[in-house]
Amino acid sequence: MNRRYRIALLSAISAVALIVVIVFGTLAFTRSQAAKNAPSSVEATPVATFTGERVQFRNTASGADYGKVASVPLDDPGGPRSVSSQICDRVYATTKLTMCLKTDAGVVTTWTAVQTGATGKQEQTWSLPGIPSRTRISADSKLVAETSFITGESYATVGFSTETIIVTAAGKSYGSLEQFKLMVDGSRINAADRNVWGVTFGDDDRYFYATAASAGSTWLVRGDLVKRTLTAEHKAAECPSLSPDGTRVAFKKNTGTFSQPNWRIAVLDLKTKVETVLPEKRSVDDQVEWLDDSIVLYGLPRTGVAGDSDVWSMPADGSADPTIFIPHAWSPSVVHP
Repeated sequence: MNRRYRIALLSAISAVALIVVIVFGTLAFTRSQAAKNAPSSVEATPVATFTGERVQFRNTASGADYGKVASVPLDDPGGPRSVSSQICDRVYATTKLTMCLKTDAGVVTTWTAVQTGATGKQEQTWSLPGIPSRTRISADSKLVAETSFITGESYATVGFSTETIIVTAAGKSYGSLEQFKLMVDGSRINAADRNVWGVTFGDDDRYFYATAASAGSTWLVRGDLVKRTLTAEHKAAECPSLSPDGTRVAFKKNTGTFSQPNWRIAVLDLKTKVETVLPEKRSVDDQVEWLDDSIVLYGLPRTGVAGDSDVWSMPADGSADPTIFIPHAWSPSVVHP
């Protein structure tokens, strides 16, 4: 390769890299501005978050508190909200920990996972390889999980790629779940296109559930942190959430196509393997949260309002239609002291 050609090639690569940086920086800024301009009206109380039984979430009401972690009392979800100073794209909380996945927009946009304690003190942080997607904490606050997109912006993107890791609250990492042995119908899946996302924890700090995907198929898998295995238990299940009593898993089920998904919420009885599709007709791209053993919560964007969303509730047995649970909210977690 002659010198003139090498210089031309390096110049072309530099130009492409600069364009990518500008596009991603502009996209992040545009989204932020559109979201801040979203019309909404809620009463906020700018003090520390409520300490009793509560729902913690990302505030999507427009204004100075847009994107900040907020909370409402469990017995008054539509009432005044308490807003903290922490800004997150995705958040999950227990009495002891809060996991915050956030975007740091700039000329070069980066993404970060931040774990804070009950007093709000930062306990550990690490860089994410892409756009934040999902996060969960075990009930005893000893394990945390997060998923981010390496490529793509949603699970509707053809050819998307994710990274999901589990770490202890003390800082020990189990590494990427893609490195675990994936077993489907007794055979190991080693395909390069396999992805794992959407962790939900059991109550023993060993077993968990997640989504695994390869070749256009998705499975509910049961993970084992000791054996480092993922074993398929049910097909066509994404972003699972284990019920508080550990008997059922709620998940989103694609009733459309791989490239044009239509996600319905379904609940699987782990003992009988009976699946119940709930009567929410809209496509739900979220990881369900359980309010209690009979009610599920999930987020949906507001139609025609960029950046705004609501948290909805619905009986897990499909006996009633959905209703708004918290307006102008996203990424809920139910916190029981």
